[in-house]
Amino acid sequence: MNLIEVNSVSFAYTEGVSVLKDVTFSLNEGSVAIIGQNGSGKTTLVKLLKALLKPNTGDILIKGVNTKETTAAKLAKTVGLVFQNPNDQIFKNKVLDEVMFGPLNIGQSVEEARENAIRALETVSLVDKKEENPYDLSLSERKLVSIASILSMSTDIVIFDEPTIAQDWWGKTKIKSIVRNLVDCGKLVITITHDMDFVGECFQRVIVLSKGELLLDGPTREVFSKEDVLRTAYLEPPYVTQLWRAMGYEGVLLSAEEFVKYYESRLPNS
Repeated sequence: MNLIEVNSVSFAYTEGVSVLKDVTFSLNEGSVAIIGQNGSGKTTLVKLLKALLKPNTGDILIKGVNTKETTAAKLAKTVGLVFQNPNDQIFKNKVLDEVMFGPLNIGQSVEEARENAIRALETVSLVDKKEENPYDLSLSERKLVSIASILSMSTDIVIFDEPTIAQDWWGKTKIKSIVRNLVDCGKLVITITHDMDFVGECFQRVIVLSKGELLLDGPTREVFSKEDVLRTAYLEPPYVTQLWRAMGYEGVLLSAEEFVKYYESRLPNS
């Protein structure tokens, strides 16, 4: 059984104006990026996966449970969603209380919730801020607090909405590490993002939406090789991929590390 099954799903906020049109795919453990221009249906799809919305037609199964027959609250043990804007997620007056809220809400004891919250704050390198008010922190740090609040729940599925927004190099590096660690632990990690460099470096599979339709779905390197198709969705590959092609090379590189390794392999005595 797949963790997520999306079967012929269509959705419209207004009758006759489709946001998603007959979308079908399945997801299991690993990392998946859902990309597309504004208005392509990414955010709507994530809300459907979290059961915040219900399909007009078709079905979404989360670990075999039809989202039409459950609620977002009941799915909280399975699906964790990190909001794009942490200010829409954070509401407690102390960082530790914020990160403990999710675990307590899904039935963990106070002791277990505190232990998991401390571990999550250690993961995002903010345990020293646990007694502070989240709104005394920077936007970047609040984003990491919102990530910790989901990590503390240890859900099988973790969804990040534009996680690299407002992050400096250190913050992006930390988030990349978190994504990789979650995958290593057997979780399904999904992101919706406009950051193609982040996608190339961290995600194994890419789903491309365009005008509500599934345009591409496959391994990241394969999807980013289809530049003509991406162009129709007003998307570009990662910058390193574009540089590689501009230098006249074939194939697809997905990260600066791959670029450096290639040139190191050509050095004498390498």
